[in-house]
Amino acid sequence: MEIELVTIENPNLYNFILGQTHFIKSVEDIYEAVIGSSPTIKFGLAFCEASGPCLVRCEGNDSDLIDLATKNALKLGCGHCFILFLKDGYPINILNALKMVPEVCRIFCATANPCEVIVARSQQGHGIMGVIDGFPPKGIENEKDKFERQELLKKFGYKR
Repeated sequence: MEIELVTIENPNLYNFILGQTHFIKSVEDIYEAVIGSSPTIKFGLAFCEASGPCLVRCEGNDSDLIDLATKNALKLGCGHCFILFLKDGYPINILNALKMVPEVCRIFCATANPCEVIVARSQQGHGIMGVIDGFPPKGIENEKDKFERQELLKKFGYKR
């Protein structure tokens, strides 16, 4: 077995969700969960099928995001993983609905940060071991930092 770091290509720093699912029907069900949670969100979804023809299955409503998701899914090449890129919305808008999709087994990350995926590669196939999301802490929040955090949440509409 070999372990490899795969960098998620995300030149525009879109939010994305990386997860694992277990059935070809996931593509349709994730699509419905996203649209049902936020009808104005733009997204691209790619799913790595792990049996049968073993294709990367794609859906979404934004061709650039579909292409980005497909490119990253193919690069990862891990059975039953999915990657969902978002525009005009945030993971917080859809995560609960996504977790409720019966086929979704796990969410590895939901981020717009630079991200590396730790992938194990064996003769049988490839699997996600975990992710490195963003950067390590540079210090501890002070009162000014706390104020700025709260102001940012207000700007996004999550705090009054």
